[in-house]
Amino acid sequence: MDDERSMREFLEILLQRMGHEVRVAEGGAAGLDELQNREFDLVITDLKMPKVGGMRIVEETKKHHPDTEVIIVTAFATAETAISAMKQGAYDYLTKPFKVDEISAVIDRALEKRSLVRDNTTLRRELEERHRLEDLVGRSDEIKKVFDIIRKVAATTTSVLIMGESGTGKELAARAVHVLSKRSEQPFVPINCGAIPDSLMESELFGHVRGSFTGASSDKEGLFAAANGGTVFLDEIAELSQPMQVKLLRTLQERTIKPVGATKEKNVDIRVIAATNQALDEQVGEGNFRSDLFYRLNVIPLRLPPLRERREDIALLVDHFLRKFAAASGQKIRGVTPAAMALLARYHYPGNVRELENLIERAVTLNSGDEIDASALPELNRRANPTADFDVTELPKNGLDLDAHMSEIERELVMQAMDRTGGKRTDAARLLGISLRSIRYRLSKFGVDPAADDKSKS
Repeated sequence: MDDERSMREFLEILLQRMGHEVRVAEGGAAGLDELQNREFDLVITDLKMPKVGGMRIVEETKKHHPDTEVIIVTAFATAETAISAMKQGAYDYLTKPFKVDEISAVIDRALEKRSLVRDNTTLRRELEERHRLEDLVGRSDEIKKVFDIIRKVAATTTSVLIMGESGTGKELAARAVHVLSKRSEQPFVPINCGAIPDSLMESELFGHVRGSFTGASSDKEGLFAAANGGTVFLDEIAELSQPMQVKLLRTLQERTIKPVGATKEKNVDIRVIAATNQALDEQVGEGNFRSDLFYRLNVIPLRLPPLRERREDIALLVDHFLRKFAAASGQKIRGVTPAAMALLARYHYPGNVRELENLIERAVTLNSGDEIDASALPELNRRANPTADFDVTELPKNGLDLDAHMSEIERELVMQAMDRTGGKRTDAARLLGISLRSIRYRLSKFGVDPAADDKSKS
């Protein structure tokens, strides 16, 4: 936009020859009207124009279209106005008269930057959608509440405590918070507090210096330092020892870390998201978890519902996982038979979404037709007809593998007890006449995570 006709015509011809679509505005006021009607990749404006000047154009453009680049051209150049224009967000500032090659180069660079920003925005949206929806697929009221909280907390920098049974998607929710936040281009570092030996935990989290202990032959950067600028996800936070809880609390309060053997602390900029499948407030009451650390982590609580509380999402999840695994295996599977869906809909899912995902992956592997039928879900078939596949007292003609047969009977009875008690391990153990420790061992043996505490379900 320019109030000089000759300059408008020159720039219009130049840009058209460069292959661009061009809109011309006769002065700043007309330019503002154009900006209200559509978004442009690039705005070229004169600095001094009647009524609405170039600095106002920069301000309004950046207010409504932050990614649009603006080039200012003027015959009245001063260092002060150039600096002011750049502070307002102008891409560049050219003094008239200028050479064709000069302004062409500036235009190319500005549009290249705009293209990169657009590509990054598109990629980020794709990542947002993938991390927001995968495994957290659903339209139930319960999962919609989860989505709403994730969107709200992502814009903040406060700590989040994610609570939920094993298999509900706690790490996925943490990744969604990270991807939707301003830290999305920085690292996301997941740490399983229950998988790292206590003797190594401090070194893993905070790093160490050479010679600080036997085997420390060189300096090592810890996971917190590796996540600097990004997000640390502390899964199974309840498994953290009391001494490490003290050190973590100090890091959260002071935003510093001290590598093992170091004499000085280092500043660190991280957002901490913690997760647990236990009732952490009860752990505090029992003296197993520090109350000050709990309150520091529990600034924003996020509860992920078990699958049995959002059964209307099962069909949607089945379809999602079916497409995922069919595409991965190169199979053309168009759906699930009504009989198979009935089995899937009735099941209790003590292992939650992760268990459903495993069932569908196994079904896709076993299936031979273009639909998943009940025969591809043998475990659910057995639970629906507990006497159909085996008779405890009758030996088959060709014999059997006794250990495998007894293991299958054991699994069937344990899972029936879990179904009957709504997934409460203490009640299921009582039905079977075994201890809570014993049922946890069996669930672990059968591939169902036994770590969820019954008290979190009551």
